[in-house]
Amino acid sequence: MASTISKIPFHGTKEQEEQLMNVIAEHKQDKGALMPVLQKAQDIYGYLPIEVQKMIADGLGVPLEEVYGVSTFYSQFALNPKGEYKVSVCLGTACYVKGSGDVFDKLQQTLGIKGGECTPDGKFSLEACRCIGACGLAPVITINDDVYGRLTPDDIPGILEKYQA
Repeated sequence: MASTISKIPFHGTKEQEEQLMNVIAEHKQDKGALMPVLQKAQDIYGYLPIEVQKMIADGLGVPLEEVYGVSTFYSQFALNPKGEYKVSVCLGTACYVKGSGDVFDKLQQTLGIKGGECTPDGKFSLEACRCIGACGLAPVITINDDVYGRLTPDDIPGILEKYQA
């Protein structure tokens, strides 16, 4: 889910910008070009920082508000970078009833970020998700491809420690 503008400075490369300009040029005359350009831009950069949204708006000749509106409306788009370790907390019914809300709160507190954000060092990003199909292990989090179940908030520091090294 898209969230507020990233606190992490944008570090796009000249090569990425050239790729984006080629994508814009390729789609500029197409009706409905904004969605495919946004999708390719996210593939290039990994997310859609405001700087990239401005390049798209200028390149396609559409208002920045329209680019931002589409970027924030569709959950496939991210306005913040993803961390090296993507932490996802299941807030589906079974997990939530068994305390995943408290686990999510503990992760926010421990990492110093809110859902949808990335730590300043780029190590961790945090998001909430709906059912991941591991209801028997509720509450569940995933860190990249690793699954952790039957958690309490007290388990969080030890789990994160494994990824700090």
